[in-house]
Amino acid sequence: MEYRQLGGSGFKVPVLSLGTGTFGGGGPLFKAWGSTDVAEATRLVDICLDSGLNMFDTADVYSQGMAEEILGEAIKGRRHKVIISTKGTFRTGPGPNDVGSSRQYLIRAVDASLSRLGTDYIDLYQLHGFDAITPVEEVLGTLNELVRAGKIRYIGCSNFSGWHLMKSLSVSERYGLTKYVAHQAYYSLVGREYEWELMPLALDQKVGAVVWSPLGWGRLTGKIRRGQPLPSSSRLTSKVAFDAGPQIPDELLFKVIDALEEVAKETGKTIPQIALNWLLQRPTVSNIIIGARNETQLRDNLGAVGWNLSKEQIAKLDAASATQLTYPYWHQRGFAERNPPPVS
Repeated sequence: MEYRQLGGSGFKVPVLSLGTGTFGGGGPLFKAWGSTDVAEATRLVDICLDSGLNMFDTADVYSQGMAEEILGEAIKGRRHKVIISTKGTFRTGPGPNDVGSSRQYLIRAVDASLSRLGTDYIDLYQLHGFDAITPVEEVLGTLNELVRAGKIRYIGCSNFSGWHLMKSLSVSERYGLTKYVAHQAYYSLVGREYEWELMPLALDQKVGAVVWSPLGWGRLTGKIRRGQPLPSSSRLTSKVAFDAGPQIPDELLFKVIDALEEVAKETGKTIPQIALNWLLQRPTVSNIIIGARNETQLRDNLGAVGWNLSKEQIAKLDAASATQLTYPYWHQRGFAERNPPPVS
């Protein structure tokens, strides 16, 4: 397993982490993802640790806290061997303070996560989304206090816009507060918007990308083919709107799948392995969160490391997944001499 520094910090993390969105199966959204119990989760953790993958990502809203509880049970007795990343900000109750990134919310949310996980510290704590109501100074001041208290080692954010992240980094620098070292963001061969502004920002400010949904909401698992109906087990058939992710033009999807199939024949690797390996070659990527409902899926995803696509294969995938940029990014590409893109 390859390890990389998490952004500009001295903390090294494996290039893959196991996501726990499939743990618990509570509620319609997470039930569609999976319903892994403690015994199954323990087995997956065993396989991960044997492979050198020792980082596990979760959140307080995954199955109403069940995912954190199951992960806590699965790592019991070996906390010192693992890296835990979890998230908070989304609504966890009916009250007016059961959502957001206020001091009131964050202190309670971190303590609750620690209790469910059965640990006294979180290696990486991330805000699940931006809170535009709470002052950024209050958010970062609270996170700084939690770091100083030893409850959190490093902080990150998730799903921020470029200005959200840059404003936060500026406030941290101005007041000498702990900085975000990671940004958990969506990025895949069928969703390359991360490259437009967030990647250049991350390069400039040394923020590591922790990639979620690297297979594009299940579109790049190898089960979807041109001219064939969606598999009945696909997340894309879920009645929960968010579970289907952003809409993608069919032709773009099938162009990417066609290119993946070509590279698969050349390399002898599976389509998911190629899609993950492509991400591992991109600037700023520190870690990719893989999801697995079972041991077979996990072992296949683990096969994405230990080798690299050729420059020609990367170029083929780049070309197949390219889309029209929106303003001002298409305009900026016209002045590449002074404003070079992070990737071609």
